[in-house]
Amino acid sequence: MDTAQKPSNTAGLVAYGDESFHEDQESGFYVLATVVFDNHNIEDEARDCFRAMRGPRSVAKLHWNEMDRSQQRRVAKRLADFDGLHVVVTGEPVPRRRQERARSQCLKHLIYELHGYGVRHLILEAREEELNHADSRTTAGVRQSDLPKGSQLRIDHVHGANEPLLWAADVVAGSCRAAREGKPEPRSVLAERIYEIPLDTEC
Repeated sequence: MDTAQKPSNTAGLVAYGDESFHEDQESGFYVLATVVFDNHNIEDEARDCFRAMRGPRSVAKLHWNEMDRSQQRRVAKRLADFDGLHVVVTGEPVPRRRQERARSQCLKHLIYELHGYGVRHLILEAREEELNHADSRTTAGVRQSDLPKGSQLRIDHVHGANEPLLWAADVVAGSCRAAREGKPEPRSVLAERIYEIPLDTEC
């Protein structure tokens, strides 16, 4: 487990999240990653940075799986320049066709951790409407059963093309997945910014 420091501003932080997973009957895992920056000024700087890295190409967003290894290292280095803590839950096992069960388990633990770091708003990349609703139900359940009474942490889903900080979360998720697959360089660049929690999904 990494020892990244807690952000200095713990009032009303926003987390931006995305996922990556490796499906395998015996060794699958699910990565649910968030980026949390110290303040809104840093968020705006990071947005500008990621837009600039996308450049004039006719793509909706930066995507980890579409970069070569040198591009992945470069993007990770740029993300590491911004003060913040990136909270990641990596769950295993993930048997075939159990990704959504694994995601739910990871999301429960992630919400609990984010609340402890002062996050009050979690923005995840939008998927199908039914799957978004499943995330919302999971979040409501955690608020009711695991967080202190009256806790405020809401969840929203935003299309990836509309929020560059979701691209940053994709970089964190992708680098954590790559490290587990034997390509540790990008994650090592971000190590001081990442707090990664292993989780038994009980899948």
